[in-house]
Amino acid sequence: MSAIPPSIRPRATGRVTLADVALAAGVSPITVSRALRGERAVDVELVARVQTAAQKLGYVPDPAARALASRHSSHVVVLIPMLSNALFVDLLEAVQRTLRTAGYQMLMGVTHYDPSEEEHLLREQLLHRPAGLLVTGLERNEATRALIAQSGVPCVHLMEASGSPGVFSVGFSQMDASADMTRHLVERGYRRIAFAAAQLDPRTLQRLAGWQRELTAAGLYEPTLEWLNPAPSSMALGALMFEQIMGQQPAVDAIFFCNDDLAQGALLAALRMGIAVPQRVAIAGFNDLTGSDQMVPPLTTVHTPRAEIGSAAATMLLALMGGSQVESTCVDLGYELLIRAST
Repeated sequence: MSAIPPSIRPRATGRVTLADVALAAGVSPITVSRALRGERAVDVELVARVQTAAQKLGYVPDPAARALASRHSSHVVVLIPMLSNALFVDLLEAVQRTLRTAGYQMLMGVTHYDPSEEEHLLREQLLHRPAGLLVTGLERNEATRALIAQSGVPCVHLMEASGSPGVFSVGFSQMDASADMTRHLVERGYRRIAFAAAQLDPRTLQRLAGWQRELTAAGLYEPTLEWLNPAPSSMALGALMFEQIMGQQPAVDAIFFCNDDLAQGALLAALRMGIAVPQRVAIAGFNDLTGSDQMVPPLTTVHTPRAEIGSAAATMLLALMGGSQVESTCVDLGYELLIRAST
């Protein structure tokens, strides 16, 4: 087999098929399939011929066709809201590392916090018969819930902890984490504590609820302390929101930002404006993103275990895909307050 005859080179449509390899190797398509799967019943000489033909033709197995034929896929669909937020990058790397070790590949979709886009992506991905699903959060539209339920594909929810029967989840309580940070600020003596939020996705609104709960319990809640902007979270937006909040009267003495990139932008704006932190105003964030400990002053924030969540969720999904029971349907990995110089 020094060369592939022109009559059995791939057609102009491009994709080399199993039949092309079979013709080049002089065997049946089923022999090619068995040889490439590594079945022991296939003669060693035939395996060598098939592998040589496949290599010369540049044959790549079609995962969708293989899943259809075997009713088993090596793909796991992972739906996340955004790639511009570093916290999802940390999570994805942990998911991929865990899945690849077990022989699975990750198919990623980005929903942009849009329930309709999430539904559309899921419909597309289910056509590929994935082995499992990892989805972000617990809130979605009814059509997407029905798709997940009717697909029969094992599904684990990321970043939130659910106590609902039959719902598999790995995360933590966003509301409790926010309430704990707010309590820290109250205990430090701050009395006019603003909450600054962007994106306004479900997890951000849970943090808002935690802040509201704690300030109400302390008798300090005022609706005018809520600063909510639906734009995507960014350092630039954080700087803008800081400037706006610092013009509020009566003046605030602390600002709790719903994400670290907003808080980082606020700290930079404070430096430019000559506003002392925390002497004039305390600043706190959420998620402990890269660089928060290097800000001036270092940022007080909530450390969220994104990598641990990704690894634990992928491990749970592997068990479900393998038909095994999991110890708990809900794994709460908690969070940690990191008290630094900004408060």
